[in-house]
Amino acid sequence: MAEKKRALITGGTRGIGRAIVEEFLQSGFADVVFFYRSSDDAANELAEKYSSGEFKLKGIKADVSDFTQVEKAVTETIEFLGEVDVLVNNAGITRDNLLLRMSEEEFDAVINANLKSVFNLTKIILRPMIKQRGGSIINISSVVGITGNPGQANYSASKAGIIGFTKSIAKEVASRNIRVNSVAPGFIETDMTGSLNEEQRKSLMDVIPLKRIGKAGEIATVVKFLASDDSSYITGQVLTVDGGMVM
Repeated sequence: MAEKKRALITGGTRGIGRAIVEEFLQSGFADVVFFYRSSDDAANELAEKYSSGEFKLKGIKADVSDFTQVEKAVTETIEFLGEVDVLVNNAGITRDNLLLRMSEEEFDAVINANLKSVFNLTKIILRPMIKQRGGSIINISSVVGITGNPGQANYSASKAGIIGFTKSIAKEVASRNIRVNSVAPGFIETDMTGSLNEEQRKSLMDVIPLKRIGKAGEIATVVKFLASDDSSYITGQVLTVDGGMVM
């Protein structure tokens, strides 16, 4: 059996982030530190769920858009895990609005939470990864970073930025045996899609060849593949997991 990895996952208390945390733990793939911003109850519940057994799990509260907070949290992470083999930049928010109605605060909040956070975490984790001569970084983008979406100029820009960032850093660090890839989910059953009404869901089915909304676990298994040695010759890629929506 492959040696257990040590992983840092942002936005780990709900949705896709939580699914990644649970997939890594339940499969025995990695010990995990997850960052979260607000929900102490969800973080405590997750930590309690995996408090026994062979799992090593810790939640750290941090605003990932704040460089200083991230520096401190990563230091705590390395003290807990020893090293970080896998970084999953998953944290993200939405502040949807048509551009003519979108406030500067709505734009800045999404760019900072979704894109600047990826800069913060990646920049800080690269030095220890270079020192240990290897690592895998997976950045969670979105299909709307490829296609755009009305009312989501801020979100689409942040997710498109993640794709460009991924490719650039992959080229910078490939010689150091560090791989950087991106996963672009389509519509996935999370809090973000839970508010869709039946009419909206039906219109979605018309553009998804597989005729269903995806599950968070279906993203988590793809992330685990990119984090694992099974994908050792893959870097700088954007893998869409979207039921064929943007093929």
